Amino acid sequence: MEHTATAFLRLVKIMDELREKCPWDKKQTLASLRHLTIEETYELADAITENDLPGLQEELGDLLLHIIFYAKIGSEKNAFTLEEVINGVCEKLIVRHPHIYGDVKVNNEEDVKQNWEKIKLAQGKKSVLGGVPKSLPALVKAIRLQEKSKQVGFEWDNTEDVWKKVEEEISELQQAVKTGDVGLMEDEMGDVLFSLVNFARFLKVDAENALERTNKKFINRFTQMETAARDQGTFLHDMTLAQMDNLWNTIKMKEK
Repeated sequence: MEHTATAFLRLVKIMDELREKCPWDKKQTLASLRHLTIEETYELADAITENDLPGLQEELGDLLLHIIFYAKIGSEKNAFTLEEVINGVCEKLIVRHPHIYGDVKVNNEEDVKQNWEKIKLAQGKKSVLGGVPKSLPALVKAIRLQEKSKQVGFEWDNTEDVWKKVEEEISELQQAVKTGDVGLMEDEMGDVLFSLVNFARFLKVDAENALERTNKKFINRFTQMETAARDQGTFLHDMTLAQMDNLWNTIKMKEK
């Protein structure tokens, strides 16, 4: 722990020096750092998806630097200090874990989550959905909305019923397609996707990660198709769909 504290204070000192002496660091604002932090967070997510532990270590460091940077700017504005940031989250964790720091009894992780939401409502939060950021990507937001609403008991009883809902939504989408109404089709497509996210959650599958794995798989296969086409002295746009499909299936079989 002592070594960790020393390393942390070293980073804080470096941040202070950069903010004072480096032209780029001196120029940064809360707003200018925002998109960079989002980028770093996605890089962290990539490392997790790819199980790249060395990469994960590096990305955690980058994100930690951003947190200290924001706190530095906050202190310059006399808004808050790094110490207040740290103590604030410590107090929040203590208050929201009465089963550890109080006399509340829990049986499992679901009890912990439900207590968490009850405490936040008791502290003045108006809705259990209020903590879901508006700017989250739609798929991730759907996951979080479903997880949040579950904590107050708004949940399906079993996986079979959830799948029936998926089938119901697909049927409604098919009916919408027949009308040709683009707005209606978009609404029903959204319902299908939302219900599939819910089904994935019941299967304990991370829907966001599942889709990203498929994205990466598609990129890998498609780029191999492009390479195979060049090896044959041609390009994909000069091939028929049947020829491209044969390439795709050949690459797919090699993976198996």
